Amino acid sequence: MVEAEDQILRRAKEGDKNALGELLLRHGRLIRNGLDINPKWQSVLEVNDVMQVTYFEAFEQITRFEGDVRAFPHWLRRIAENNLRDAIQGLEREKRPQPGQRVQAPENGDDIVWLQDLISGGGATPSRHAAGNEARLLLEAEMDKLPADYGKVLRLVFLEGKPVGEVADFMGKTRGAVHLLRIRAVNRLRERLGSGSQFFSYHA
Repeated sequence: MVEAEDQILRRAKEGDKNALGELLLRHGRLIRNGLDINPKWQSVLEVNDVMQVTYFEAFEQITRFEGDVRAFPHWLRRIAENNLRDAIQGLEREKRPQPGQRVQAPENGDDIVWLQDLISGGGATPSRHAAGNEARLLLEAEMDKLPADYGKVLRLVFLEGKPVGEVADFMGKTRGAVHLLRIRAVNRLRERLGSGSQFFSYHA
């Protein structure tokens, strides 16, 4: 007997990865085919890049999904469209960099300070508990807890100061994929090291 999709979704929301994988197989292809990448970016961004991160985000967020089976494909499509938008925005910034939106670590050695600023949104400074070398050690420890590609991109871009194109070649990915992974990885660190963390102390 074929299991009803609402039952599969219920198991997925309870943390059953196989159930979620089945839902992604059922709906992923249609969503993938619906993604439209502007021809100007097709040489540096592939649909597979977007969908790979989309599937990972789905695994991370499914336990917080509150909709029913009819809402699931719309939810998944929204994740994919957000990923596509963010990847293209990263490519546009790379082409026309704005102050404060650099995608390569500064050359003056303040890579950790720059990453801290990205995580905090520019409104916080490292606390006394995470000053100097301790800040770097804490960030590296948090990177180790991220998915492998997230942590690798952060290390290559922020700690080693490699340009996006070089990181893309090293990882065997497109530049758009590197931008998207970087954005998602910084967001994940922001979640882990937000305002409630001892890592930051806000200006009065």
